[in-house]
Amino acid sequence: MAMVNQFKLACVLSMLMLSLAVNAGTVVVRKSSEPFNAFAVRDEVLLQHEWQELIKQQQQLNILQSLPLNCISVAVTYLYFQCGQQHYRPYQYQNQQLFIEIDPYQRNPSLPK
Repeated sequence: MAMVNQFKLACVLSMLMLSLAVNAGTVVVRKSSEPFNAFAVRDEVLLQHEWQELIKQQQQLNILQSLPLNCISVAVTYLYFQCGQQHYRPYQYQNQQLFIEIDPYQRNPSLPK
């Protein structure tokens, strides 16, 4: 019976070790004679990440030059317009009023009404 338990324990441990080895990630092997600049690779990865973040922010930014007809104005700590499920805040840009989509206003529950 003890031999069976030891075998089960060995199987569990070997499967655990195998799963850890599988999740190790990508490993790149280079010859020591090949030139390699780790700082250039790091900088390139940072630039790619920054570019992806800028694209994501641009996709999230929704700007309107005029609001749809079904919008109502809401004045809380600042003025914004509610148009169905979307909320827009007015901004002045180059002598022109634009409306930028914002998250809905949520009152801080710790503040008094």
